Amino acid sequence: MWIIYTVLSVAVFFLIICLVFGIIGFKMACTPQRVKKPETDPKRILRGEIRKKNNAYMLSHPHEDVELKTPDGITLTARYIPAEKETKKFVICIHGYNCNGPDEMSHLFPFYHYDMGYNYFLPDLRGHGRSSGNLIGFGALDYKDINLWIEWLTDRFGNDIEIMIHGISMGAATSMLVNNNNPAPQVKLIIEDCGYTNAFRQVGIKTRLTVSFLKTDFIIYFINLFCRLIAGYDLKKDADPLGTMKNAKNPVLFIHGELDQLVPFPMCLELYEACPVEKDIFTVPEAVHAYSYYDAKDEYDRKMREFIAKHFDSSVAVNN
Repeated sequence: MWIIYTVLSVAVFFLIICLVFGIIGFKMACTPQRVKKPETDPKRILRGEIRKKNNAYMLSHPHEDVELKTPDGITLTARYIPAEKETKKFVICIHGYNCNGPDEMSHLFPFYHYDMGYNYFLPDLRGHGRSSGNLIGFGALDYKDINLWIEWLTDRFGNDIEIMIHGISMGAATSMLVNNNNPAPQVKLIIEDCGYTNAFRQVGIKTRLTVSFLKTDFIIYFINLFCRLIAGYDLKKDADPLGTMKNAKNPVLFIHGELDQLVPFPMCLELYEACPVEKDIFTVPEAVHAYSYYDAKDEYDRKMREFIAKHFDSSVAVNN
């Protein structure tokens, strides 16, 4: 009998440990970091300075702060910067994990505002920037929020508008999920930069990078358990760009840094191979996560221009 008690005690102890690590992991992965630690990496410090200048330049242009309420009570915020000349073309730029619209996407403003002449729409995802919320959506909740913004845009500017979406990291996963889940007819094109295949896999990678002694995905199942119970979505099933890629509707340009360790480069290749619609791929050999534009701006701009001219705006001139 004591053997049974011993086995049960060990099993209960193991379960408790897993639950404890699960809730800690859930809080680490799914709770927004509103206050960030000072950067120590020189590369990130430099990018931070560049972002400040980009933000100031972008926000020096006439813009409008807008917001909407989601069905679950979250207040979403966004910045709308109209084009210099009236146009029905819009670009929605979606930031990544623990970032915000201006910091992540203001470097693209000159390209879209001046080179393309588009209306520039910059949302803060739930739990990020000026939007409310205490949980991160990993794309599962966010793509539905972006659909709300698309509805807001069409209500305000008309059903005849045309929208392209450009996302980075978690924003890229969100853009793919929009495209893979019966997007509105106004959505015409997707550019995804360093998006992940599946949030369950991505949380596993991030957890192992953050907590070095966790070398197994076993704990991730418990993180996902709390995600389902508390956040209301499943990391594996509800945030799955790769699994839903077969339903993609609009052309996709895939961009990735080949030295990306946070969202490993092979993920990009998996997504590209699975994509059934018109597509192209642009990779930067020396770029780490979300640095492709900083490391290869001219090539990045050229590839975007070519893809946009082919699939979204035939008036765009392509420089050979």
